[in-house]
Amino acid sequence: MRVVAGKYRGRHFDVPHTFKARPTTDFAKENLFNVLRSYIDFEEDAPTALDLFAGTGSITLELLSRGCSHVTAVELDPQHISFIRRFLKTLNAEEDVTLLRGDALRFLQKAPATYDFIFADPPYALPELTRLPDLVFPTASPAGSPDGSSTFGSAPLLRDGGIFVLEHGKAQDFSAHPHFLTHRAYGSVNFSLFRP
Repeated sequence: MRVVAGKYRGRHFDVPHTFKARPTTDFAKENLFNVLRSYIDFEEDAPTALDLFAGTGSITLELLSRGCSHVTAVELDPQHISFIRRFLKTLNAEEDVTLLRGDALRFLQKAPATYDFIFADPPYALPELTRLPDLVFPTASPAGSPDGSSTFGSAPLLRDGGIFVLEHGKAQDFSAHPHFLTHRAYGSVNFSLFRP
């Protein structure tokens, strides 16, 4: 795992071969951040970020390196959490990241804050993958809902001008979503970008 750009550029962290996580490739990561420069100035704005399904922490590390003031990383696997914690300690960056062990879908429904940037890299086979944009951009329940409650959380998670990036397989198409912005594919890696 390599940091592509920023203050930690070129740093390498060896991911244990026993990990089940599928890190975003360096090629895809570099191209994604080139696209994101059109929407977010990571260095000037020092945005806050949320990294869902953090896996190896590759995106968390890239976000810190490029200038995010704080990253909240959510990951369920305790082995992955320990790995992320170790490299944060190596970089003396522990205070810059809130590392949470938990289910990313549940976190989205009760997120305690709003963010300038959200990244989600769920397992491509996750049944709820297609629901993720609706969890980030909650809407009211359809008319006639018995209790009138929201379908998902009711508070927006992205600040105005923020960006949500969802990494997914080629089978998913989010272009009809009301908050869809653009799609990029790099090899087998697909990114759909959304904004409020």
